[in-house]
Amino acid sequence: MRHSEIVPMNRRRRISALAALLVVLCTATACSAAMPSMVTGVGEPGLRLIAPSVAGGGYDLTARSLARGWAAEDVVVDDVLVLPGSGGVVGLNRLALEQGNDRLLLVMGLGLVGALSTTPSDHSITDVTPIARLVTEPEVVLVPAASPLRTFADLLDRWRSDTSGLQFAGGSAEGGPDGLFRTQLARAVGVDPRASEYRVYDGGGELLPALLTGQVDVATTGVSEYLDQIASGTVRVLAVSSAERIDGIDAPTVREQGVDLDFDNWRGILAPPGLPPDRVDALTAQVESLVESPVWQEILLRNGWRDALLTGDDFASFLDEQADLVRTTIGPPTTG
Repeated sequence: MRHSEIVPMNRRRRISALAALLVVLCTATACSAAMPSMVTGVGEPGLRLIAPSVAGGGYDLTARSLARGWAAEDVVVDDVLVLPGSGGVVGLNRLALEQGNDRLLLVMGLGLVGALSTTPSDHSITDVTPIARLVTEPEVVLVPAASPLRTFADLLDRWRSDTSGLQFAGGSAEGGPDGLFRTQLARAVGVDPRASEYRVYDGGGELLPALLTGQVDVATTGVSEYLDQIASGTVRVLAVSSAERIDGIDAPTVREQGVDLDFDNWRGILAPPGLPPDRVDALTAQVESLVESPVWQEILLRNGWRDALLTGDDFASFLDEQADLVRTTIGPPTTG
């Protein structure tokens, strides 16, 4: 064998030995996460978003809107994980188990705060990392197009005269935004909220069929999940809960119709526990950049949302205030 044939073989052996050594070293250290980038050119993984409601619900819509907005900002979102159950409690418990996972976020809102007051849970919001409140969203009072309740005044007359005869429903637990709005509305118009039935559905994806098939008479729910049905005339809005009317929806506010009440739902994001401060700051900066983008402003307009950014200690304090709101409205949380 010629010397020129021996040298390449030796080189191949040295290269193979070096590659094996790299695998051993990277297995024993944290550099394994960097190997795909060095060897194959694949970048680090993107974010994963948990939407803790059924597909088509408000959390799902928010998660997919975040993914779209971040894509325009070159922030990669690998997928949206739909994980319904107990008004968001199932999603929260999953998040709380992901100690130090800086690639996972939970979309949440007042619905989760309320669910924790009515549903036993292994974890609470204080067990995870608050990142930001993003938006507020008005509630609407909805009936099917064929409903005999043509106006908000019709609803109040019927509710006051036959309180137990009306069946209400919402896409959140009694302590969530849909249930809280119904309870506060009942008290504001002089009706005992406990005297009329309130059925709970896991998001708008389940609530809409129940409303359209007559299983329930009235829905109190967030506006964004029903914009298509409102535009097509499948459902009718009797009133909106916000202080001002909603662009594109031909319905007065509750206050305009003589009821002393304003109410807004909201949505935000949480991260797992155990994140270092610099990673929390980086996630917060990504949110702050997103909400200033033209794409996000278009998303707000399309869904009837309003910008309501809160981060850091301000968001943490707000979460405490919302828990107090739930407790004063429906009572103390369930233990279990």
